[in-house]
Formats: sequence, C-alpha cells, structure tokens
Amino acid sequence: MKAEVFLPEDYRPAEDEPFMNDRQLEYFRRKLHAWKAEILRESLDTIEGMKDQTRNIPDIADRASEETDRALELRTRDRQRKLVAKIDAALRRIEEGEYGYCEITGEPISLKRLDARPIATMTLEAQERHERREKVHRDD
Repeated sequence: MKAEVFLPEDYRPAEDEPFMNDRQLEYFRRKLHAWKAEILRESLDTIEGMKDQTRNIPDIADRASEETDRALELRTRDRQRKLVAKIDAALRRIEEGEYGYCEITGEPISLKRLDARPIATMTLEAQERHERREKVHRDD
C-alpha cells in the first residue's frame, strides 16, 4: 500500500519539478477520479430524469421533439460512457507508471496538455501526425 501524498488545495503541476513525481501523479489521479464521479453523477441524473419524463404526449410534434431530446441525451451519455473507459485506462496507466508519456514516442506529454486533457495518450505532435494519417486514409 502506497503512502498518501500530501497535496495542497491550490497545487498545480509545474515544469520546474521532476516529471510525474508523486505529487503530479496524485494531482492527476484526483482530477481523473473527480471527472469520473461527475460523469457518473450526471448519468444518474439523466436516468432519473428519463424515468420522470415517461409520459404519453398526445401532440405528435411535442412527442417528436421530446424523442429527439431523449435521443440526443442518450448519445451524449454513450460518449460519456466511452470517456469513463478512457479515464479508467488513464488511472491504470498511473498505477503502472506509464501515465504522462506518449504511447507512440515515449516522450513526456506536456503538463499543460495533460491538465487540459488528462486522458491524453500522445504528445501534441504525435496526435497531430496521427490525425493527419487518419485523414489521408479516410480520404482514400
């Protein structure tokens, strides 16, 4: 069992400290757990809201509008379900000591990028190359 890492409330990872030290890892672990908890809480709210909204609406236009809203909400929840899987993968990478390093180049991912997108698995440059290749192959 690891010792708990003290992390001040206002802590932000800095470039002048060792990359992916215990404090940085704890910062990102907490950030990922909070993000996951928020998504799961919103999902429960959606489920409760859909239970409450189940009713017979006689007007066809109103019913169609409600069904469209419901379909959009379900698509959003499906995207968030996939996001939870990515968050879980990032948490596994933290435990395995691989978090913060590009899966393509092995280089450190910038702290700014990780702070903005804690599930990032590639440096910005590697991600851009990947997207360019993907676009080229999609156009074929």
